[in-house]
Amino acid sequence: MGEQDPYIMTITEQLAQLKEAFAAKYGSAPTHAAVAPGRVNLIGEHTDYNDGFVMPMAINRSVVIALRPRTDRHVNIISLDFDQPITFALDGLTKEKASPTEYVKGVAWALQEDGYELSGFEGVMKGDVPIGSGLSSSAALEMAAVRAFLACIDADWQPAKFALLGQKVENKWMGVNSGIMDQMISAAGVADHA
Repeated sequence: MGEQDPYIMTITEQLAQLKEAFAAKYGSAPTHAAVAPGRVNLIGEHTDYNDGFVMPMAINRSVVIALRPRTDRHVNIISLDFDQPITFALDGLTKEKASPTEYVKGVAWALQEDGYELSGFEGVMKGDVPIGSGLSSSAALEMAAVRAFLACIDADWQPAKFALLGQKVENKWMGVNSGIMDQMISAAGVADHA
């Protein structure tokens, strides 16, 4: 086996960094971690939203959120990648200008639209899926956020259902005409399989 690429952190390394940052910010350890990978598409680029065939594959770059549930309905996430924290209340969600906050808010909106009674959480987030590179950083953020919210309420993971929910976030909340491929592979991808 070759040497590890020094520009890619393993999930274990990311979690260690997030746990340290979480303890520094919130004074104790996180209780959960939510992880979702980016993807490459081997065949069929831009055909999923036209009912065509695709062949995506999860990659070893991901978005990771270390978190702890709150007793109220506020979400506070410190991102190690962005200067602006992600903070909002789960009640009365309204869309603002496009930002990483909007993807997480959009997930909360879609989950609540689907009948989930969410609780807030505090977290620290890091991702190594390059933004704007065609590796689905937004889908990875959406699926990590879904997993984070579900962890707080002890709800079951249903990959196809939550991939569709992520697509709804893109289409209805973010106003992006996207298919299901990105969210589906981030939600249901299996290591070493296309």
